[in-house]
Amino acid sequence: MKKVALVVVSSVAAVSIACMSGCSSAPADGADTSESASTGAKSKIKTVFVIVMENHDWASIQGSSSAPYINGKLLPQASFAQNYQGVPGLHPSSPNYIWLEAGDDLGITDDKDPSANHQATKDHLVSQIVRSGRDWRSYQESIDGTECPLSGTPFLSRYVPRHNPAVYFDDVTDGNDPQSANCIRHVRPFGELSKDLRAGNVAAYNFITPDLCHDMHGQEVSCLFGDQVKAGDTWLSKTIPLIQASAAYKSGGAIFITFDENEGGNKPIGMIVVSPFAKGGGYTNTIAYTHSSTLRTIEDIFHLTPLRGAATSNNLNDLFRSFP
Repeated sequence: MKKVALVVVSSVAAVSIACMSGCSSAPADGADTSESASTGAKSKIKTVFVIVMENHDWASIQGSSSAPYINGKLLPQASFAQNYQGVPGLHPSSPNYIWLEAGDDLGITDDKDPSANHQATKDHLVSQIVRSGRDWRSYQESIDGTECPLSGTPFLSRYVPRHNPAVYFDDVTDGNDPQSANCIRHVRPFGELSKDLRAGNVAAYNFITPDLCHDMHGQEVSCLFGDQVKAGDTWLSKTIPLIQASAAYKSGGAIFITFDENEGGNKPIGMIVVSPFAKGGGYTNTIAYTHSSTLRTIEDIFHLTPLRGAATSNNLNDLFRSFP
């Protein structure tokens, strides 16, 4: 494949909480033995970071003067896909985020809060992660971390739950409870990411979304009149090097950066991979991928059973020189 500049999807596999003091052959308490953390020792990738930006097709990002970090710094060191698309016909935001978590939209067709669209199924990625004896976190910009963030106030809050798929599942939120201790422990303010990286307190799976001023969509009223792509590019220029400087990344991390969807039609959206195990150097391909491919890739990294659409989708292994 030829080398060219490309959008990056970040994924970094984090060290299992169950293995922080040394792994044993026995699964963690309550672990699903078919998804045992012990199999994770076979994988070179140990920590995954997924970053999701908003509502741009790849053609509006690659080569854009509003994205100097992506085009000048990130793509030359990354692997990226030229034919990664959102699930055809799947709009608006929320169903795409749910698909990244569950391999299907689960019947969700709108952006309503979890109070209307919460799901009882335990067959979704972060539940698989827990059953395997690993840990996960969702880092969300513009939450305070004092409660489970199940709602946002339009035009007043820069955070919206539709960009945070884990909070749509009852086993995460204890039945849609804003005081859920389980949710509060796993869904943390984005500002804590730098502290956790420095302390080596990083989960195996980390889902990261910027707020409405930094996600390239700019839907918060005070952000409507700026250069939305540039705001997101600047946010990435601070966030990606922060992750790359960490021991978790250097010793087995992968960063996946993508977009939820494009604004109209079905056009390729960005997928950028940065990892010590990626082919990198601007490697790109034209293999057809969707959000099911990202879910399948993460499940393959952690030796989990592919869910729903992921079971019949190819993974992103061509973007890596060593996988999983």
